[in-house]
Formats: sequence, C-alpha cells, structure tokens
Amino acid sequence: MTHFDLAIIGSGSGNSLVTPDFDGKSVAIIEKGLFGGTCLNVGCIPTKMYVYAAEVADTVRDASRYGVDAHVDGIRWPAIRDRIFGRIDPISQGGRDYRVNGANTTAYLGEGRFTGPKTLTVTVDGREEEVSADQIVLASGSHAVVPDEITASGVPFHTSDTVMRMEQLPSSMVILGGGFIAAEFAHVFSALGVAVKIVARGKQLLTKEDADISAAFTEQAEQKWDVHLGSPPERAEAVDGGVELTLGNGTRVRGEVLLVATGRAPNSPSLDLDVAGVDTYPDGRIVVDPHGRTSAEGIWSLGDASSPYQLKHVANHEARIVAHNLAHPHDLYSFDHRFVPQAVFTHPQISSVGLTEEQARATGRDITVKVQKYGDVAFGWAMEDTTSMVKLIADKKTKLLIGAHFLGPDASSLIQTSIQAMSFGLTVPQMARGQYWIHPALAEVVENALLGLEFDD
Repeated sequence: MTHFDLAIIGSGSGNSLVTPDFDGKSVAIIEKGLFGGTCLNVGCIPTKMYVYAAEVADTVRDASRYGVDAHVDGIRWPAIRDRIFGRIDPISQGGRDYRVNGANTTAYLGEGRFTGPKTLTVTVDGREEEVSADQIVLASGSHAVVPDEITASGVPFHTSDTVMRMEQLPSSMVILGGGFIAAEFAHVFSALGVAVKIVARGKQLLTKEDADISAAFTEQAEQKWDVHLGSPPERAEAVDGGVELTLGNGTRVRGEVLLVATGRAPNSPSLDLDVAGVDTYPDGRIVVDPHGRTSAEGIWSLGDASSPYQLKHVANHEARIVAHNLAHPHDLYSFDHRFVPQAVFTHPQISSVGLTEEQARATGRDITVKVQKYGDVAFGWAMEDTTSMVKLIADKKTKLLIGAHFLGPDASSLIQTSIQAMSFGLTVPQMARGQYWIHPALAEVVENALLGLEFDD
C-alpha cells in the first residue's frame, strides 16, 4: 500500500487543491474519466463555445430587422466541433501530464473505491493498487442521469457527455428534459439548423426559475421548438431513421437523434462510502458540514459530489475553502452559499440569484417587486427588444435586494451588479443612486428596475 499526505478523487475543481501548502508533501489524484472534470470536458466550457456559434448564426438570420440583409450559407459542424475540442482536449491532456509527471503528485488514472477508513483500492487498466492517505478529498463530480424507461428500451441515445462530439448534425433531435441542459442544447442545435422537439415532464420549462421567468421562457420556446409538456414518455423504440417516444397522452414524438437531458447525479455511489464511514443523503450527495468535512474524520468533500449546487463557480469556491482548511485545521473557513447565482445560456439567456417571488412571499416578509422590460431603455430600443425583462425583489423593511431574475441578452453579465449588492449588503437606494450608470448602456434597465421598487419611506 502506498501512503500519501493527501489523496483527491476527481480532477475537476479537486485539482486546484494541490496548493503551495502541499509543496514537499505527497499527493495522489485519482481520476477515472477525462482529466479536468465535467466543466472542462463535457460541461460549461464546450457548451458555451457551442452557444457562441449558435448566437452568431441566430444574429445573422435576424439581421434583416435592423436593415441589414444577411443569410447563413451553411453550418460546418465538424469545423465548429473541432475548433472547440481542438482547444479543450490539449488542456485536459496537459493537466493530466502535469500531474503524472509532477514533483509531488501521483496520478492514478482509474476508478477508486474505499476499502476502509482512509484506504482505497484504485483499478487502473485492470490492475488494482492500494492507496492510503492522512487526508482524503472527495471531488468525484457527477454523471448524466438516464430514465429507466430509456435504458430498458435499448434505443440509441446521447447525453450531454457525448452529444457534442457527434460525427455529423442530425436533421432532427428529440430532447428529453425541461431543465437548463435541455434548454441550452435546444438553442444550440436549433440555431445550427436541427429541427428540435422537446419532451418535458413539467407543465413549463425551467420550473426552478421564478414563475414569471419560467412562463415567459416557455412561451418563447413554444414559438421556436416543438414542445411537449406535462406528459413524460411511456415507451421508446427505434424506428426507421431514428427514435420515437410515445408519451403518456398518446402523442408520438420522433427524431433522428435522442438526447437525454434529465439532469446529473453524484458519482458517490461507486465509491463504497459506507466502508469509510461517510454519510450520504438519499439523492447520493455526500453529507458535509459548513467547512467541507464529511462524517468521517480526515475525509472532505466538495462540488457536485456533495453540494446542492451543480455549478462550477460553487465548486471552485468550495475548493478554495477546503484547500485552506486542509492546511489550517485550527483556522477553518466556511462555505458561503448565501447568494449563489446561476445562468442558463439558452435563447433568451436567463440568470438568477436569491429568492424567487414565491419563495420570498413564503418567508412572510413584506416585499416589493418590480418587472422592467429591456425595451423600456434606449439600448433596448436599439435592439428592437419586446420580450426581455428584469425582475427584482426587495425587502421593504431593510431595503435590501433579496432576489434578481433576468431574461434576455447578456443576462448572465447584467446580473452581476445585483450579486455584488446582495453579497455586500448594499441597499436598493444606495445601489440605484450611489453610482453612475453608463448611458445609454443596457445596464440602465437594472437602474430603472431598482428605481421602480417601492418602499414606505
């Protein structure tokens, strides 16, 4: 058995745990998949690079409304795909090589599982190696979830892990799911010329968003894509030219390719955590305290393996906290999950932070709400925008912003001022009038929304 000062399962955000505090100490990194984790290889980065290509195509198609005559001559899928992975794959390989050849790191490129407290077996190319460590961090990430009715049917399908590396674009695609993964890929593939059909269990798309945002997005989605809501599939079968889903209401939805985008789940069940004394929630997430400690002494966790937020910026934050705590056990830092923002890079783009209106009212607070249209400000006029909006929610008593929700172009950037105000306790009046707002920038829609929030004094 080889002993290390630190063993890390997962090479995504877990890779950043090898800080200068561990110079001169021995570190094992265990990775069964592509080095660099979900975000780099099958998540945030490649999907947003596809989104950018989709935005370019949509912008060209929509140019005539501004008096610019333009058209898309064609979509070169291999060129789009190879531009993306031609950049990403070398980064993944470079990270792998750096850890394999590191002065104080040993990379085990295989699957690890616990055999006892702080002891692991790692299977590499069919060969088992025994590893132990003073401290272990579980940053094992997540995997795509596929409903039983799909796996049992035997039909071919893609998930977000595979669909971006297809050899060629299909003529049509059925996307199973109504969350952010489904919404982003619907935008990408429809903009690239694929006939998109969405099948979702819920009555609306993106049901975890504020109700007004979800309703507005669903309405726009139904104008662009063939959307089937409220009736999940009961049967899936291979047919000539693709796959057909039979829904609970009898509707049949057929496409050349089936993309299953029904969410992701932690990889923790494969780790034999019970042997190590590590507790988990019913959904498979590892139980951690505010410092990242699990129920087993000396074992920590972060990111998708344990966090309720499957977001790279949250995993990176948690990695910074755990990295400090590993080296400073008498000066522990805590996770800050007070104001976790998120964005959906679909069309239109969506972002949110804090409470939805429903959640805010459920707390019993006296709240004020303002919905501001992009088209109410000068840059919105320039864009000819009639559908985008900002929704802000504030506490009347404290005058603090407690929720912000954006639907429209640049939503993921426009929300940043709201995140900052909430994080540092800036009141709505301070935020609105304590700074300049560049005129006629699109950010004026946020200024106007803030000024529209009504307080008693």
